[in-house]
Amino acid sequence: QVQLVESGGGLVQPGGSLRLSCAASGIIRRTMNMGWYRQAPGKQREWVATITSGGIIVYEDSVKDRFTISRDNVKVTVYLQMNSLKPEDTAVYYCFIGTKWGQGTQVTVSS
Repeated sequence: QVQLVESGGGLVQPGGSLRLSCAASGIIRRTMNMGWYRQAPGKQREWVATITSGGIIVYEDSVKDRFTISRDNVKVTVYLQMNSLKPEDTAVYYCFIGTKWGQGTQVTVSS
């Protein structure tokens, strides 16, 4: 059974950085799209970034130039480096690998 385990969330001050990780366990194809969504309190889940199996990367406009997505196909892990964090980035962040989802990790940006 495939499971995705997320880590790296937490509390950070505005302007700070966090790095999220999402690792897959179990049998899963390495050639799958990977990415991140987030859900802020009282809002719908929104897409943040995707990295395709071919390495194509796309970002939601509000995180472009601040967030960097990357993947390790050997470890079957996707990362999200988040810099210059803003209070509006506060949300639960969910990873996906193929059709599987992580459990979510809280990111809070506050002074």
